[in-house]
Amino acid sequence: MALPRKLKNFNGSVDSVSYHGEITEVTLPKLTQKMEEYRSGGMFAPVKVNLGHELLEAEFKVGGLTTSLLKLYGKGIQDTMFRFNGAYQQDDTDEVSAVDILMKGRIEEIDGGNSKAGDDTEFSYKMALSYYKLSVDGADIIEIDVLNYVFKVDGKDLLSKHRKAMGL
Repeated sequence: MALPRKLKNFNGSVDSVSYHGEITEVTLPKLTQKMEEYRSGGMFAPVKVNLGHELLEAEFKVGGLTTSLLKLYGKGIQDTMFRFNGAYQQDDTDEVSAVDILMKGRIEEIDGGNSKAGDDTEFSYKMALSYYKLSVDGADIIEIDVLNYVFKVDGKDLLSKHRKAMGL
C-alpha cells in the first residue's frame, strides 16, 4: 500500500513576481472536455463525441490589499501570467513532487470581500485563461493553448493533424 501525494505547501506568482506569503488560496482550473451525445441509425446507444474544451478559469485569494495585482485588471487575454508551484509529498516515502502550473489569461473579476475595522481582509481574483500547462517533476503532462490550437497530453500533440488540415 502507498499513501497519496498531498499538497504540503505552495507559492504563487503573477507576471514573474512571487507573492510568497500573500496568496492564501488557489482554485486551479477545472479541465473539462466539451462532449455531446451522438446516436445514429445502427447504433444501440449514444456515445459522447469530443467537440473541444470548456472554458478555462482559475481563482486565487490574497490576504489583503495588493495594488500591483489591482493594476493588472483590464489587460489583454494573454497579458497576465499566473504560476502555481506546489510541493506534494508522499508521507510513507517522504518523496516530494514539484507541481508547476503555468496559466495565461486576464483578470476578469476582483472581489474585495467584506471590510470591517479590525477584521482580516482578503481580495479574490478570478482569471479567464487562454493558456494552461501542467508539469510534474519537470515532465510536461498537459498543455492547452487555446489561441494557437494546441492540446498536448504526455507530450502527444492531439491537435497537430487538425492544424495541418486547416493550414495552420
